[in-house]
Amino acid sequence: MRIRIVDAFTNRPFAGNPAGVCLLPAAPWPDDAWLGQVAAELNHPETAFARRLPAGAGADWEIRWFTPLVEANLCGHATLATVHTLRREGLLTGGSVRFLSRSSGLLTAWAEDGEDGAGGEITLDFPAAPVTEAAVPAGLADALGIRPEATFRTGVLGDLLAVLPDETAVRALRPDLAAIAALSLREESRGVIVTAAADTAGSGYDFVSRFFAPARGIPEDPVTGSAHTALAPYWAARLGRADALVGLQASGRPGLVRVALHGDRVLLTGRAVTVLEATLRV
Repeated sequence: MRIRIVDAFTNRPFAGNPAGVCLLPAAPWPDDAWLGQVAAELNHPETAFARRLPAGAGADWEIRWFTPLVEANLCGHATLATVHTLRREGLLTGGSVRFLSRSSGLLTAWAEDGEDGAGGEITLDFPAAPVTEAAVPAGLADALGIRPEATFRTGVLGDLLAVLPDETAVRALRPDLAAIAALSLREESRGVIVTAAADTAGSGYDFVSRFFAPARGIPEDPVTGSAHTALAPYWAARLGRADALVGLQASGRPGLVRVALHGDRVLLTGRAVTVLEATLRV
């Protein structure tokens, strides 16, 4: 079968967040161990496996996501990469697709065609992760090297959200990843999101973030769509608007994510670029 590497939340190669995409036939799922081995072989933050569903199933494809170490409950950038791949293969019906996921329910996405017929924006409709303020966990300030102004739990998303004083602090962060991993395991969290408001008005984005999940095999994720399901409700409340928010994930491979909060759903919009196509012979 074919396998692709797609850079998500970017309009140029070698930027944004790379994801593996493997489209499976309409057949039972391969063994979980095999899916995990493929993801480990690719060694990208996440690999999406999508299995075509029969007519009448209530969705078009079933989707699962694997890091090099574990299966994930939700992954935005790998889903966006999958929609991009389906569009390139002519497998979108009316420009949209419905994914059935095991932990996050029905996920809908739609794509616009760009001038080249493949490069337009893609929008994902994901469940929002409302945040709840909580005490700063013991050891978090030492692990980050700075004490957050506030911390929040993100419910079923399973992340800790730490608010820093400014964009400069987010960009300068050099966390102790071993300590972050230990804290994540102790707190039973997926990872730590750090965020702050943009330093400069008119910069093209409203807030910045970074995401660390070393306990899941992801020291720092370049651009994390799922983290924006918590960032969207937080920044919508703080900035007083729910639409047309833009987040910059300020990693070594930065990317922009447009977000809009619609009730209990978040719309995530970005672009993607295929950088590699190969044949999987196992």
